[in-house]
Amino acid sequence: MTSSLVRIAMVAGEASGDLLASHLIQALKTRLPNAVFYGVGGPRMAGKGFEAWYPLEKLAVRGYVEVLKHYRELRSIRDDIKRRLLADPPDCFIGVDAPDFNLNIERAMKKAGVPAIHYVSPSIWAWRGKRIHTIGASVSLVLALFPFEPALYEKQGIPVRYVGHPLADILPIDDQRAAARDLLGLSATQPVFALLPGSRQSELQYMADTFIEAARELSKKLPDASFLVPMATRETRLLFEEARYRCKADDLPIRILFGHSHDAMAASDAVLVASGTATLEAALLKRPMAVAYKMAPLSFRLMRRMGYLPYIALPNILAGKFVVPEFIQDDASPENLAQTLYNFYVDRAARARISDVFRDMHLRLRRNTADVAADAVIECFTEFRGTNTAIAC
Repeated sequence: MTSSLVRIAMVAGEASGDLLASHLIQALKTRLPNAVFYGVGGPRMAGKGFEAWYPLEKLAVRGYVEVLKHYRELRSIRDDIKRRLLADPPDCFIGVDAPDFNLNIERAMKKAGVPAIHYVSPSIWAWRGKRIHTIGASVSLVLALFPFEPALYEKQGIPVRYVGHPLADILPIDDQRAAARDLLGLSATQPVFALLPGSRQSELQYMADTFIEAARELSKKLPDASFLVPMATRETRLLFEEARYRCKADDLPIRILFGHSHDAMAASDAVLVASGTATLEAALLKRPMAVAYKMAPLSFRLMRRMGYLPYIALPNILAGKFVVPEFIQDDASPENLAQTLYNFYVDRAARARISDVFRDMHLRLRRNTADVAADAVIECFTEFRGTNTAIAC
């Protein structure tokens, strides 16, 4: 491997992207010891030496209406990133998820002769399938996390590599309930539920009150129940504490954790989770879950109009059927959510069936993702620059 400096720009838009990118950075550093990484990222990426021009929280906005409210700021950040990258081009650009933000940058990079890689396939199989043409014009390579995705790109002649999901490599195959409860000081017999109302501030604004009220309803059925609420950032923790105060829920046995989301889910009997990567995490930890999702009514109507699949939760999408229940908008009531969690708690047979499905899913997704993705990145920009590139292996 050459000792030449390698400059890799990256943009991650939320906590899950921060996790994915941090593992990729580590794997790339093993192969490219003199590589430097910069752009937009979070604390996990920073821990690997990443230089953040902007914190990822600036990009963590969901829903059409919400994006419109922040459009000027997001557009300004994107324009600044493009200006800086075009003025001093990196050896490679990697957009980690956040397709609505990253594809525009990737297209500019590709046009300027910089290999543009998109890590995490946009959900063209679920909605907005016509985006595949935009993706093809914008990227040099797509790194796909799920096994059904490559065929969609290959059909359109778009370079793609299936890399698996890094969470499947990180999380153990076997049940970790006892160890997690020991770590968190919980008894082996008490009912425990994990509440994950989202990693983004916008998600907390829609979900926090509902999750707290669901905990109140469940406490009526299980008075000795305990609730674990892992928060990803200080900002989201503050929003949840404000919701708890607003709901007059100081009497509820809610324990807020800073991080420790995997421990909280592993220790629980069932999980209440906002739709997103956390649903996959719960599945890989073999936990039954109720999936809830709320957004601005206009955003929901627009998204539903463009949808193709009957599912929103990743475990259901991967299984191709409803393995866990989903509650969307008004259906995500505290009563519905509490009853579902209670049903999982009392029905051991149902928990065992779901665990078996999730175990098979885990094995399919375990691919040593970070290493496979790092090799694909190096192969891509080596071929893009030509065989005489200074960073060829």
